[in-house]
Amino acid sequence: MKKLILQIVLFIAIVIIGYLVYDSIMEPVEFSQEKRKRELVVIEKLKDIRFSQAIYRKMNGAYSTNFDTLIAYLTVAEIPVVKMIPDPEDTTFTKTINDTIGYIKVADSLFKTKPYKLSQLGIIPFSDHVLFEMDADTIERGGVDVHVFVALAPYTAYLYSMDQQTIINLIAKQEDIERYPGLKVGSMTEPSTDGNWE
Repeated sequence: MKKLILQIVLFIAIVIIGYLVYDSIMEPVEFSQEKRKRELVVIEKLKDIRFSQAIYRKMNGAYSTNFDTLIAYLTVAEIPVVKMIPDPEDTTFTKTINDTIGYIKVADSLFKTKPYKLSQLGIIPFSDHVLFEMDADTIERGGVDVHVFVALAPYTAYLYSMDQQTIINLIAKQEDIERYPGLKVGSMTEPSTDGNWE
């Protein structure tokens, strides 16, 4: 009887230890999978911000420094619809004539199929309604003034509600190699609109 009880206790202990080992192996894997899933959504929104800033700059000569101004502009902004036709006087058919045939609202064109409203452009997905950090300015490069902007999404925002110690470790790892701890598009020190995921 004692031998049977001992076997049952050992079996239960083996099951518990096996579960703990499995869980310790799977926890980082599950964290990485969830992190990647969230990053793909945040990257899409950063691309939308980059495109929105490009439209704003084209029409206003500089990037927007905040989301209120950017969203207000995008709500009323229109993009011309251009029809390109061959120049009838060109026998080589290499020249074209651009004819503006109408205008489309940016909000309808860009944000109609998005899973969020234009008014939510500045909110980081998966966060507790945290806004992207955004700034814009002018820097000098080679004697020329260049317009720059940056939009930032820190790990602490879009990995909100995930394992805090793993997030702290990720931040420390990025800071050790002097990289931004999160996702970003643009730069305040270089004339680039690239994202740090590209």
